[in-house]
Amino acid sequence: MTTTDHLHAFIAGLPKAELHVHHVGSASPRIVSELAARHPDSKVPTDPEALVDYFTFTDFAHFIDVYLSVVDLIRTPEDVRLLTYEVARELARQQVRYAELTITPFSSTRRGIDERAFMEAIEDARKAAESEFGTVLRWCFDIPGEAGLEAAEETTRLATDDRLRPEGLVSFGLGGPEIGVPRPQFKPYFDRAIAAGLHSVPHAGETTGPETVWDALTHLRAERIGHGTSSFRDPALLAHLAEHRIPLEVCPTSNIATRAVRTLDEHPIKEFVKAGVVVTINSDDPPMFGTDLNSEYAVAARLLNLDESGLAALAKDAVDVSFLDEPGKTRIKDEIDTYTTTWLAP
Repeated sequence: MTTTDHLHAFIAGLPKAELHVHHVGSASPRIVSELAARHPDSKVPTDPEALVDYFTFTDFAHFIDVYLSVVDLIRTPEDVRLLTYEVARELARQQVRYAELTITPFSSTRRGIDERAFMEAIEDARKAAESEFGTVLRWCFDIPGEAGLEAAEETTRLATDDRLRPEGLVSFGLGGPEIGVPRPQFKPYFDRAIAAGLHSVPHAGETTGPETVWDALTHLRAERIGHGTSSFRDPALLAHLAEHRIPLEVCPTSNIATRAVRTLDEHPIKEFVKAGVVVTINSDDPPMFGTDLNSEYAVAARLLNLDESGLAALAKDAVDVSFLDEPGKTRIKDEIDTYTTTWLAP
């Protein structure tokens, strides 16, 4: 077995946590084609092989268009439950012990899915996944930035109403396009979510400059930054992120697919690590980008020149900065240590 094959085998069995992965964006070709067949008025192909071409993006705006066409396939509580459960199955296959799944409830409720039925569907799938696969799921409800303040108000209401708020909800985010969608306008909504006990994890600095990351920190009180790709352009920002231990949720292949970064070799993850910034490795919208979390760890191993011990440390960092409870964190980190020690034993 070559060194590369050996490392890939190690990654495949490594217990992991994923902190930046989207609910609809995790729908595999099999699930997308099944949903498309259920809703034949959609323009989404029903042939899994045709989805490969469909998921080839010209730029970030094109990605958003395609993403929203898949969102439109989620029309009933049964669709929601199917998607959520199958995403958990795929995470479990990769030895993901804990995941914070980014969900955009506004996209479903605006399409007519009853809000209470939506919450029941994701919670039923979450509990079944933990029981059957051993994978713990938690939710991040995010505002689709392109839908404006109406979406912000609705998402905040769904996230903070005690009669609706699902048990698994831990954080509050902001996704979608950054260009033309300034972060400061969402401050009142994040303030309400934070007051309700949720953590702040907005996307920022993926397709715009470091000033967007500063806005997320200043106005949205971000505890982690989704992507933060452009942060390397501002040494003061990198120093701030490192000093305050504010992690970046890095998604290398996603950044290439959406043209946020030209090539993997130009990805700034090396600059982040050199500056002392905590990074976590994530897959974002894996089937749409032809990747999964194991593949992203392999990319990180190459870009950061990591061996098994380095990859285990990366996995433990993700657990540490997650919003899992302390006993849960300890359990997964102990499992990572045991797995790594056993793997490296002579």
